[in-house]
Amino acid sequence: MAESKTEALIGAGVIAVAAGFLFYATQVTGTGTTADSYPLTASFRSANGISVGTDVRLAGVKIGTVTAMKLNPETFRAETTLAVSRELALPDDSALLVSQDGLLGGTYLEIVPGGSPFNLESGGTFVDTQGSVSMLQLLMKFSGSGGEKE
Repeated sequence: MAESKTEALIGAGVIAVAAGFLFYATQVTGTGTTADSYPLTASFRSANGISVGTDVRLAGVKIGTVTAMKLNPETFRAETTLAVSRELALPDDSALLVSQDGLLGGTYLEIVPGGSPFNLESGGTFVDTQGSVSMLQLLMKFSGSGGEKE
């Protein structure tokens, strides 16, 4: 009888610890609720490295995540939806860039705020976007230009 009570208490403790880890993981990764955020959209010519769950940063601080991506069959551009913190009112002329953490780092979306007195509303669209730069193509340009003379 005493063993079954001990086993039940240990089992309850394990379940409580697992629930705590799950709560912590959803808070840290931002996969929890998006009730305190609003959606914005952007269209990229090239969105290499970006996927659902990718960070959206402003001045190096995470302020949101990518929530959806799809290819527009008419324009052949990557249509991206982001969830951005409601605490921020972004100017409507802000730019959205695909950036990297160093040469071998991960990819994220960086918001460069504009100077407009008007703000992006919920469901608004970034007009100024810059897609990802292929490091392979960039290296090919530099290595190919070394032998040319003017």
